[in-house]
Amino acid sequence: MYPEVETSVFDILNEPWNITNGTVVPETSDIVMKNGGRVVDATYLYADLAGSSRLAHIKQNEVAAKIIRAYINTAVRILRHKGGEIRSFDGDRVMAIFIGKSKNNDAVRAALAINWAVECVIAPAIERRWSDIAKSYTIGHGIGIDTGEALIVRGGARENNDLISIGDAPNDAAHLSDYRLWPINITEAVYDALMDPQKLLPDGGNFWRSSDGRQALGGYAPLYHTNAWWKI
Repeated sequence: MYPEVETSVFDILNEPWNITNGTVVPETSDIVMKNGGRVVDATYLYADLAGSSRLAHIKQNEVAAKIIRAYINTAVRILRHKGGEIRSFDGDRVMAIFIGKSKNNDAVRAALAINWAVECVIAPAIERRWSDIAKSYTIGHGIGIDTGEALIVRGGARENNDLISIGDAPNDAAHLSDYRLWPINITEAVYDALMDPQKLLPDGGNFWRSSDGRQALGGYAPLYHTNAWWKI
């Protein structure tokens, strides 16, 4: 076992990269295992259910699992409907990648629709099904979105591997999904690319609020936040 570990580390660190440019979100099989990579210009969205650990303590695991499944199932359906490619699950969090000219608008539109589903579909359904839970648990979530160049590689070992995205966009989107003051959080690059329907109310008012990013990301990086929702 030890020789295998030493050999694999040596190969990974010394094998030259085989990197290509991509115009579509790759599947796992599209990236060669031995230091293959794909560079994409993409928008990353992470949707993360809040308070699932507390929910598990409030009620039995079966109920918590149903609520988590309802959130993940809903997010996946909306993300795919809006053109996102699902590439990662992590407990109660899902990640989607958007590519193309409308990638930022599509991602934000999906985020607004997920927020609608949480507020207008999932929360009322929980209250109808388990009124006792609604007294001590309110479903919440966080969505983070960033855009930019990322390198997609395969991580793991043979028979046990998955795609990994490396870059500021996936990293910041993941961190922003943990920012709980607002359900939807986007970077300045995403905001600047949005068309008016994803920025403005019918009366012309802007439904986004800005911050300097220090509280959300720990450093100065202009961000925009909203609690707005938009029905599918």
